Amino acid sequence: MLFPTTLVGSYPQPDWLIDREKLAGRFPPRVLMRELWRIPEPFLAQAQDDATILAIKAQEEAGLDIVTDGEIRRESYSNRFATALSGVDLDNPGTALDRSGHPNPVPRVVGKIRRLRPVQIGDLGFLKRHTDRTVKVTVPGPFTMSQQAQNDFYSSEADLALDYAAAVNEEIQDLFAAGADIVQLDEPYMQARPEKARQFGLQALNRALEGVTGRTAVHICFGYAAIIHQRPSGYSFLPELAGCSCRQVSVETAQSHLDCEVLAKLGGKQIMVGAIDLADMTVESPEKVAQRIRRALRHVSPENVIIAPDCGMKYLPREIAFGKMRAMAQAAQILRKEFGE
Repeated sequence: MLFPTTLVGSYPQPDWLIDREKLAGRFPPRVLMRELWRIPEPFLAQAQDDATILAIKAQEEAGLDIVTDGEIRRESYSNRFATALSGVDLDNPGTALDRSGHPNPVPRVVGKIRRLRPVQIGDLGFLKRHTDRTVKVTVPGPFTMSQQAQNDFYSSEADLALDYAAAVNEEIQDLFAAGADIVQLDEPYMQARPEKARQFGLQALNRALEGVTGRTAVHICFGYAAIIHQRPSGYSFLPELAGCSCRQVSVETAQSHLDCEVLAKLGGKQIMVGAIDLADMTVESPEKVAQRIRRALRHVSPENVIIAPDCGMKYLPREIAFGKMRAMAQAAQILRKEFGE
């Protein structure tokens, strides 16, 4: 199928499940923040399951081809996995600067990072039980986790990132063995800290993908539009991902008005073209989304284009998120007719 459609990962959590005002009033949590959930602990898992079903069915109803679980069970894209690893003192968090330069509570690394058990296998199984469409699972990337931690153990950030990579690799292998169609690694901090990304980030990313034969993607972005309001016109770290063993690269082009010429430098990879502006609270027309995709098609062949939002939809009102998903699906239909499918 030409122009398959998908979320980058997250879908808005219902107001009855999580305090969205508290969530939006702070930077994305890097540590566990149970106070964000409105449902008491004995019933929280059941409520998260119910909300996940709503997210799955919304994607199907909107017409998306590749479905995620909406990351409904997560307070942020990274903390569910990062806080499940050994070597982290969960009771005494550390502090690190966010990509905006503000201090934020983060996992404090006090020992060797290891994965103790599969973290998201249950999430994948639940997703597969509730859809017959292609499924994608997202995990935080090793470089980004190394930048969202206070390192009180390792001699270097590079060593820390490589052990995060080993943990991510184990998780990816298990996810594919359990039936994932696509696994996406989220690496926004490669854009935020490009010099460190060049020094050891790409090495850590490839270590996380070592021996993996399934379809993998890497998402790199400028941050949530609800929190990071100013966009540069180009990436500070992107062509380097041509040297990554992933099959797909997810970029944002809508809000940043990205010069899509850079996409030609990604070595024939499939590109998840971010064509939904998450700072715009109006729903784009399908034709507007198609126009954004056409900009990328000057530099990427149609069979290598996947239609997606710029970033996660977590902070959008649900009705706006649904409308934007439907616009993506309708834009795909327009483009398939243009390109003869």
